[in-house]
Amino acid sequence: MLRFGTGLGVAAMLFMAWGLGGVKAQDDASKPEFYTTKVKPILETNCAKCHMGINHRGGLNIDTRAGMLKGGHDGTVLVPGDADKSLLVRLIRHEGPKDDPMPMPPNKPKLSDADIAVVAQWVKAGAVMPLDAVNP
Repeated sequence: MLRFGTGLGVAAMLFMAWGLGGVKAQDDASKPEFYTTKVKPILETNCAKCHMGINHRGGLNIDTRAGMLKGGHDGTVLVPGDADKSLLVRLIRHEGPKDDPMPMPPNKPKLSDADIAVVAQWVKAGAVMPLDAVNP
Protein backbone atom coordinates (compact mmCIF):
# COMPACT_ATOMS: atom_id res chain seq x y z
CA MET A 1 0.00 0.00 0.00
CA LEU A 2 1.30 3.46 -0.98
CA ARG A 3 1.16 6.01 1.82
CA PHE A 4 1.72 9.76 1.65
CA GLY A 5 2.82 10.63 5.16
CA THR A 6 4.79 13.79 4.32
CA GLY A 7 1.85 16.16 4.53
CA LEU A 8 2.16 17.03 0.85
CA GLY A 9 -0.91 16.83 -1.28
CA VAL A 10 -1.06 14.40 -4.16
CA ALA A 11 -0.92 17.22 -6.71
CA ALA A 12 2.22 18.69 -5.09
CA MET A 13 3.90 15.30 -5.13
CA LEU A 14 3.05 14.81 -8.78
CA PHE A 15 4.45 18.25 -9.65
CA MET A 16 7.68 17.40 -7.85
CA ALA A 17 7.91 13.98 -9.45
CA TRP A 18 7.33 15.32 -12.96
CA GLY A 19 9.56 18.37 -12.56
CA LEU A 20 6.65 20.78 -12.95
CA GLY A 21 7.04 22.39 -9.54
CA GLY A 22 8.42 25.70 -10.79
CA VAL A 23 10.79 27.47 -13.08
CA LYS A 24 14.14 25.77 -13.51
CA ALA A 25 17.17 27.86 -12.57
CA GLN A 26 18.41 27.86 -16.15
CA ASP A 27 15.09 29.41 -17.21
CA ASP A 28 15.12 32.14 -14.53
CA ALA A 29 17.10 35.09 -15.88
CA SER A 30 17.96 36.23 -12.35
CA LYS A 31 19.91 33.02 -11.66
CA PRO A 32 23.58 32.47 -12.60
CA GLU A 33 22.59 29.30 -14.49
CA PHE A 34 20.64 31.41 -17.00
CA TYR A 35 23.86 33.17 -17.97
CA THR A 36 25.79 29.90 -18.12
CA THR A 37 23.26 27.94 -20.17
CA LYS A 38 21.68 30.62 -22.35
CA VAL A 39 23.65 33.89 -22.53
CA LYS A 40 27.25 32.71 -22.46
CA PRO A 41 26.84 30.40 -25.50
CA ILE A 42 25.45 33.36 -27.49
CA LEU A 43 28.36 35.58 -26.46
CA GLU A 44 30.90 32.84 -27.13
CA THR A 45 29.51 32.23 -30.60
CA ASN A 46 29.20 35.86 -31.63
CA CYS A 47 31.55 37.95 -29.48
CA ALA A 48 34.45 35.82 -28.23
CA LYS A 49 36.71 36.35 -31.22
CA CYS A 50 37.03 40.06 -30.37
CA HIS A 51 36.02 40.46 -26.72
CA MET A 52 36.77 37.29 -24.71
CA GLY A 53 39.92 35.51 -23.59
CA ILE A 54 43.03 37.42 -24.60
CA ASN A 55 41.15 39.50 -27.19
CA HIS A 56 39.82 42.84 -25.96
CA ARG A 57 39.15 44.80 -29.11
CA GLY A 58 38.05 48.31 -28.30
CA GLY A 59 39.32 47.72 -24.76
CA LEU A 60 36.26 45.58 -23.98
CA ASN A 61 36.45 42.29 -22.08
CA ILE A 62 33.09 40.54 -21.73
CA ASP A 63 34.42 37.50 -19.86
CA THR A 64 33.26 38.99 -16.56
CA ARG A 65 30.50 41.24 -15.32
CA ALA A 66 33.17 43.61 -13.99
CA GLY A 67 34.67 43.78 -17.48
CA MET A 68 31.31 44.66 -19.00
CA LEU A 69 30.59 47.25 -16.32
CA LYS A 70 34.01 48.80 -16.87
CA GLY A 71 33.45 48.66 -20.59
CA GLY A 72 35.83 49.58 -23.32
CA HIS A 73 36.86 52.77 -25.08
CA ASP A 74 33.18 53.74 -25.34
CA GLY A 75 32.42 53.15 -21.66
CA THR A 76 30.25 50.56 -19.98
CA VAL A 77 28.28 48.17 -22.14
CA LEU A 78 26.08 46.94 -19.33
CA VAL A 79 23.42 48.66 -17.25
CA PRO A 80 22.01 45.85 -15.09
CA GLY A 81 18.23 46.07 -14.98
CA ASP A 82 17.95 48.27 -18.08
CA ALA A 83 18.43 46.60 -21.45
CA ASP A 84 17.52 49.75 -23.38
CA LYS A 85 20.39 51.69 -21.76
CA SER A 86 22.89 48.83 -22.14
CA LEU A 87 25.20 49.42 -25.08
CA LEU A 88 25.63 45.65 -25.40
CA VAL A 89 21.94 45.19 -26.15
CA ARG A 90 21.69 48.28 -28.35
CA LEU A 91 24.63 47.11 -30.46
CA ILE A 92 23.34 43.57 -30.97
CA ARG A 93 19.95 45.07 -31.88
CA HIS A 94 21.82 47.30 -34.37
CA GLU A 95 20.45 50.37 -32.58
CA GLY A 96 23.80 51.80 -31.49
CA PRO A 97 25.58 54.88 -32.81
CA LYS A 98 25.94 54.71 -36.58
CA ASP A 99 29.64 55.55 -36.64
CA ASP A 100 31.37 54.04 -33.62
CA PRO A 101 30.97 51.56 -32.14
CA MET A 102 29.45 49.70 -35.04
CA PRO A 103 26.58 47.22 -34.85
CA MET A 104 27.72 43.88 -33.48
CA PRO A 105 28.88 41.45 -34.51
CA PRO A 106 30.70 43.25 -37.31
CA ASN A 107 30.71 41.80 -40.82
CA LYS A 108 28.20 39.14 -39.80
CA PRO A 109 24.41 38.94 -39.88
CA LYS A 110 22.51 40.41 -36.97
CA LEU A 111 21.84 37.98 -34.12
CA SER A 112 18.47 36.25 -34.21
CA ASP A 113 15.57 37.95 -32.47
CA ALA A 114 15.48 35.00 -30.06
CA ASP A 115 19.15 35.43 -29.10
CA ILE A 116 18.72 39.18 -28.68
CA ALA A 117 15.68 38.56 -26.47
CA VAL A 118 17.69 36.17 -24.27
CA VAL A 119 20.48 38.71 -23.76
CA ALA A 120 17.97 41.51 -23.11
CA GLN A 121 16.05 39.32 -20.61
CA TRP A 122 19.32 38.59 -18.78
CA VAL A 123 20.23 42.28 -18.59
CA LYS A 124 16.72 43.22 -17.38
CA ALA A 125 17.02 40.61 -14.62
CA GLY A 126 20.23 42.19 -13.34
CA ALA A 127 22.88 40.60 -15.58
CA VAL A 128 23.75 37.97 -12.96
CA MET A 129 26.78 35.83 -13.69
CA PRO A 130 28.06 32.83 -11.68
CA LEU A 131 30.66 34.78 -9.71
CA ASP A 132 28.01 37.34 -8.76
CA ALA A 133 26.32 34.70 -6.64
CA VAL A 134 29.52 34.30 -4.61
CA ASN A 135 30.72 37.91 -4.66
CA PRO A 136 27.70 40.18 -5.21
